[in-house]
Amino acid sequence: MRRRNILISLASLLIAPLAAVRAGLSATARDETEYDAARNRLAIAIRGYARMVGEQDDPKILRAIAIVPRHLFVPIKVRDEAYEDYPLSIGADQTISQPSLVALMTHLLRTRSDDTMLEIGTGSGYQAAILSHLVARVFSVEIVGALAQQAAERLRRLGNRNVEVRHGDGYLGWPEHAPFDGIIVTAGAAHVPQPLLDQLKRGGRMVIPVGRSWATQRLTLIEKDQQGRLSRRTIASVRFVPLTRKPSRPK
Repeated sequence: MRRRNILISLASLLIAPLAAVRAGLSATARDETEYDAARNRLAIAIRGYARMVGEQDDPKILRAIAIVPRHLFVPIKVRDEAYEDYPLSIGADQTISQPSLVALMTHLLRTRSDDTMLEIGTGSGYQAAILSHLVARVFSVEIVGALAQQAAERLRRLGNRNVEVRHGDGYLGWPEHAPFDGIIVTAGAAHVPQPLLDQLKRGGRMVIPVGRSWATQRLTLIEKDQQGRLSRRTIASVRFVPLTRKPSRPK
């Protein structure tokens, strides 16, 4: 199934037709003006993303969606689909998540401008780029060496100076910069890694898909209170590529 990590229960909540997004791009219209317009239409199309958790959309997140050039985070051959609300393959058996799911997962973190965030699963760097507009610092770990290298270069080129990417085992987190105000995991984990729980700051939040590889997983919100106690809440059914452990070297 090509749409590996599509949010199963979210599509019915979108209040604007996706046809409005499709109208903006064609094979012959790829100038930046067209992409700017397509981003704005996408931000409109995904309004209502937070309704499934009984909340109002965060306008800062929608603004970030309208700013970050998603077409630069996907392969050239699928750029005409960059502003559709579904995931796309980015190579190495990895995907870039659908924008409405990116918005929802970001929303669940309750970002603040002075936060330090940890992302597990950099991919092409799109989620990190969104976070870079909302928080002070983003540390992102990617297990596929080539993707980590490309994402780091892409983010630097686009001016996302508050994002640092490392090639490594995301299961272990990034202890040198812990504790984190929030942790977002963009790969399905069989269980919640203990190192990530340890690196979550008191008062912090973690968003992680939990379940078997290549199967329906549970998008889970974990909160750590000021006494260090953990609470968990299932948000929705999702499908993500699996969280793997053995880093591959850059080619």
